[in-house]
Amino acid sequence: MENKIIPYGRQDITEEDIKAVIETLQSDFLTQGPKVKEFEDKFAASVDAKYAVAVNNATAGLHIGVMSLGLKEGDRVITTPITFAASANCARFVGAEVWFADIDRDTYLLSLVKTRELIESKPKGFFKGIIPVDFGGLPIDLEAFRALANEHNLWILEDACHAPGGYFLDSKNQKQFCGNGVYADAAVFSFHPVKHIACGEGGMVTTNSEEVYKKLLLLRSHGITKENMSENQGGWFYEMQTLGFNYRITDFQAALGISQLARNEKGVIKRNEIAQKYKDAFEGKFKVQILPDNFLNAHHLFIIEVEDRKGLYDYLHSNKIYAQIHYIPVHQLPYYKNIGYNEVNLSNSEDYYSKCISLPMFPTLTAEEQDFVIEKIISFHSKK
Repeated sequence: MENKIIPYGRQDITEEDIKAVIETLQSDFLTQGPKVKEFEDKFAASVDAKYAVAVNNATAGLHIGVMSLGLKEGDRVITTPITFAASANCARFVGAEVWFADIDRDTYLLSLVKTRELIESKPKGFFKGIIPVDFGGLPIDLEAFRALANEHNLWILEDACHAPGGYFLDSKNQKQFCGNGVYADAAVFSFHPVKHIACGEGGMVTTNSEEVYKKLLLLRSHGITKENMSENQGGWFYEMQTLGFNYRITDFQAALGISQLARNEKGVIKRNEIAQKYKDAFEGKFKVQILPDNFLNAHHLFIIEVEDRKGLYDYLHSNKIYAQIHYIPVHQLPYYKNIGYNEVNLSNSEDYYSKCISLPMFPTLTAEEQDFVIEKIISFHSKK
């Protein structure tokens, strides 16, 4: 075990995955073929959404997501600083302003209280939307955020990249899967290798709005459609109706995604077993992300907070346990500091960042590997 590398996340590629990709590589379509639509339909069904649009990565999904919801230059949106930069960058891509609200110190999610305070500190109509993040795999309470958004005529784009398979029970005791479109206008998922569903790269945007769905389809592929073709026009006919992008995913990536999706439910169960073992081992020793009642954390990440974070990080890496940090607060990144975002008071986010460290979390993590991780962390902690 001493010589084996244990990363914080790892893809699981099976013989079934490889077979699915090879079959598609040997088929008539490598891109823009039937596997993409099959993947979209199966993914939409898995999260109980009406529509899904596959894209080449989640950043592209966030980009066309905000555009489909009408975000434009000069508009303003709210998001969390504890996320990957793309959650904020998508607004900057269209020339919109990003405003950060602080996190809840126990869930690590965008705080409803802080978001309300920020919205109500500005004139009506100042903000256009909210981009909450299901950070670490823990679903945000979108029912509560929807009520707030409705008060102020805001849309919601859920960043669910960490949380396929996560859900919460709403006030009517209805199971609300991340990305199902009941409380958010649209949602975005990631298929990066360390995520639940690995396609190499890739993403998915889900929605229950037919209008948003049609905009997503246009923007994904150059703004081009064949919808208005008449009998008098040849099969080559198409229209470019808006300025779109080439954000398409390939058929062989979609084939891999279909195969991976079939295992996600079992993967989430395994991730929760791993999380519980960590919680049992670290009880009374480290602060961890809380799990509210009636919520299921899909556990892309398992995070503990420690005082000597740098010391533990270096110690684990010296033992080939490649723990990671998620994330440097977005407002502290040079790009955002240079345009003045560093002046905001986001003390919860900064305190969390000073202590957080993500431990190995993936379904193929063995009991022996996890025991080794736990042993090294407790050994380091005992010496402190």
